[in-house]
This record gives sequence, C-alpha cells and structure tokens, in this order.
Amino acid sequence: MKIDSSTIRESLLNERQVEYKEELSRKRIWMMIIMILTASFILYVYIHGSFISEEALSSNFREKLMAPSKDHIFGTDHAGRDMYLRTIKGLATSIKVGFIGTIASFLISIIFCILLVVGKEKTDTIVNFLIDGFLSIPHMMFLILISVAVGRGIRGVIIGLALTHWTGLTRILRSEILELLDENYINISKAMGKSNFYIFKNHILPHLLPQILVGLVLLFPHAILHEAGITFLGFGLSLSTPAIGIILQESMKYITTGHIYLALFPGLMLVFLVLCVNRLGENLKSFLDPNEIHR
Repeated sequence: MKIDSSTIRESLLNERQVEYKEELSRKRIWMMIIMILTASFILYVYIHGSFISEEALSSNFREKLMAPSKDHIFGTDHAGRDMYLRTIKGLATSIKVGFIGTIASFLISIIFCILLVVGKEKTDTIVNFLIDGFLSIPHMMFLILISVAVGRGIRGVIIGLALTHWTGLTRILRSEILELLDENYINISKAMGKSNFYIFKNHILPHLLPQILVGLVLLFPHAILHEAGITFLGFGLSLSTPAIGIILQESMKYITTGHIYLALFPGLMLVFLVLCVNRLGENLKSFLDPNEIHR
C-alpha cells in the first residue's frame, strides 16, 4: 500500500498545531489563576486594612514586645499593639497613596500625550526636554524635596509621586504616538479635515490603551515602595498616620534587643505586596500582547 507523504506531513502539522494550541491555553489558564490570586491578595489587604478601627490599634502595655504567637501572629510592638493589624493597616495606606499618586501621574502623561498630538515639532521638543530634565535629577531626592516643599503628609507624598513618576509612562506613550502619527490612516484623517482631538480620541488612544493599562499597573509598585521609603526616612507621612514606613522606622530601635520580628514580618509583607502587583502587571502585559504569550 502506497503512503502519501503529503498526507503524513499534513497530519503531523495538525498534531503540532493542536499541541501548540493546548500549550497556549494552559499558559493562559495559569496566567488567569495567578492574576486572580494576586488581585485577591491586594484587595484583601486594602479592604481588611480599611476596616481596621483605631480601637483595634490602641495601646496595651501589658502585652508589649510579645513574640509571635497564636493570638498575635506578628507579635506586638513597644506599645502592645498587634503588629499584624498595624502591618495590614499600613499596607492599605500605602496602596491608597500609591494608587492616587499613580492615577495623578497617568493624568499628567495623558495631558502631555494630547499636547504631542495637537502640537507640532516644538511641542515634542519641549516634552522631551521636560522628561530628560526630570530624569536627570536623582529620583528619591527629588521626591523628598517635593514632598517637604508642599508640607509632607499624605498630600505631600501624593504630589511628590505624581510629579516624579509621570516620566516613564510618558516616554513610552510618546514613542508610540510618534510611530502612529506616521501611519497612512492618520494622514488620511488629516486630509479629510478631521481635528487633532478626533484623531487622538479615535485613532491613537485605542492603540495606547494596552500600554496605558500595563504601565499603570507596573508603576503602582514603584509608587508603593517610594512612599514607604520616604516615610521611613522621615520625609513622608506623619507619625500619627498608620504607614508601613513608620512601622519599619520604629522597629529599628528594637532590632538590637532581639525583637527582629518587628521589622521582619512588615518588611516581608511589603515585599510580597510589591511582587504581587508586579506579577499582576507582567501577566496582564502577556495577556494583552499576543506576541508576549508565545515567548
């Protein structure tokens, strides 16, 4: 019996395609599971932290500096306050401040993107000059200067985050816009008399949405870390505000006396939260970009 080589080749090709599709579907399922788990943890921290009352964080000097136990899984601090509740409350504050700062940075980036489309070459030169100027200043020092200049506290940190974190997202969107402006359908729209705002809203913004969404999620952990960093150094949130930076700052006094858990558990929770947000952003990027999932 004669075997047709083309039939064999076609059957092998179909088998490989089926295996490839199954592998892609498995990758997507795993990405969805990881995204759901990381998003659930972030929501748990924020919602639980938002509902922790001042009464739950009140001092109880009879239980001060207790090691981790069944009743206090992270131990208690020098005032007898439960470190787990303080950590969750501090992380919820960091999420809130980081989210508002990230949204403010996004709005600044969008304003510059509109100016790039509406304006001409001079506008692009000015925007590029501003980006290079802001990036030339050491990031943390600039953030501290802005925060102190506007009065510290939550408002100062949010303004500082907004004015120092817009550059990265704007640079990515700027390169995308410059590529899109050379496309034929953009030139056709201009020839048909469409306004620059119409072109931005209908032709450019839909292409920028995936980059904007991923950029926001990846910008979020940077904002959380920088908020915790400047608060730890004493230039951020006030001592009366429950914040992870203040918790870590206070714990430094007791590490030498053997109470390492005061810094260890809050620090690990902060790192884990940042890794979760970062992982969520990476998976979202792979999920939205068809080319990323094939790698």
